[in-house]
Amino acid sequence: MRRLLLLSGLLVGFALPLTPGSSLAQGAGTTAAAQSSDAFNLGSVDALLAKGDREAASGNLTDAVKSYDKARNASRSLLSFYRDLGGAFRGLDARIPRDMDQKGREAIEKLAQANLRLAAVYRRQNQSEVAVPLLVEVVKIMTPSTADGRKAYQQLVEVGFAFTPYAAPAGTATN
Repeated sequence: MRRLLLLSGLLVGFALPLTPGSSLAQGAGTTAAAQSSDAFNLGSVDALLAKGDREAASGNLTDAVKSYDKARNASRSLLSFYRDLGGAFRGLDARIPRDMDQKGREAIEKLAQANLRLAAVYRRQNQSEVAVPLLVEVVKIMTPSTADGRKAYQQLVEVGFAFTPYAAPAGTATN
């Protein structure tokens, strides 16, 4: 089994330089700026959110939805990858799982932000039935003790999905 994994890894390694558009095929002369534009990290999610904000502000709601959806998907993928990577290092080097846990928490916050923005676009389009699951997910992943969780629940009350207002007790945690 170990040989098979090693062999498949080698085959993939040999195939990468032949792939058009890969960073390895571009050679060692690529700049840091060029590499960062292809980055897959929390900064790329921020860029997608900002792009969606610009599109929504200009009234281009169709493209805003696409950008926010991409931000949601990227956040979910990052969360999964951070968890997997952190798990691989558990018991070996405590710094890496700690760092990946922190990155995972940030990815969850980005997911909540993307959901809130996407829900706002759907509410602008009078599509509350599409906004509700997004808002429920924010309450679920952030909990009502956070600002984003409370904001999402308040919006659920506003669209008539929930009826009981939530008044957070004094001293609750915030984002």
